[in-house]
Amino acid sequence: MQRDAAILPERVEGADGLLLRRWTAEDAEALGQAIADSVDHLRPWMGWVCEEPASIEDRRARIEEWERAWSGGGDVLLGIFLAERVVGGCGLHRRIAPDGLEIGYWVHSGFTRRRLATRAAWLLTDAALAQAQISHVEIHHDKANVASAGIPRKLGFQLIGEGRDQPEAPSDLGIEWRWRMDKHTWQARASREPAAG
Repeated sequence: MQRDAAILPERVEGADGLLLRRWTAEDAEALGQAIADSVDHLRPWMGWVCEEPASIEDRRARIEEWERAWSGGGDVLLGIFLAERVVGGCGLHRRIAPDGLEIGYWVHSGFTRRRLATRAAWLLTDAALAQAQISHVEIHHDKANVASAGIPRKLGFQLIGEGRDQPEAPSDLGIEWRWRMDKHTWQARASREPAAG
C-alpha cells in the first residue's frame, strides 16, 4: 500500500441493478454460501479456494481485515450483487504501481455466461480511472485461463506482456498474462457499460 493513498471507492452501481459494494460482516454467511456453491468452478483458477471452507468466524475476521486495509488506503474488496444476491466478488488491488491498480474478479457458478465479470470489470475500470492519482489499471491472469482473457479483450485493454509466475491454482501454467488500460485511452473511447447478456 502506498503512503497517504486515497481511499478507493466502496460502492459502484451499474445498469440493470448490478451493484459492487464493500463486504460487511453481515455478508459473511452469504459470501460463504456463494463460495461453497461455486468451489468446483473456482478451484482450477483461484488459489485462495484452498482455504475453503472457512468458518463463519474466520470469514468475519477476514472481512474485518479487508475493512482495515481499505480504510487505511489499501485494497478494496467488493461483492458483486444482483437483486441483493451475491453473484461474485471483485476488487481493486494496489500491487502493481503507485499510480496503478489491478482488477480481480470471480463469478458464482450459477451466474456465469451473463457478462457479470465483464460488467464488473468495466465498472471497476471506470471507477479506478476516475481517481486523480490513478493513471492505469491492469488485469492479470494465468495464460491457460481463456475465459479470463476474454474480459480485458472485450473491454479494449492492451495485452502488455507475459511473465513467469508461481502457479497458485491447479490449472495454472505459471505464465501470467498482463493487460492494461490507461486513463487517456479509456476517456477517449467514451466507453459505455456493457449490457447484460
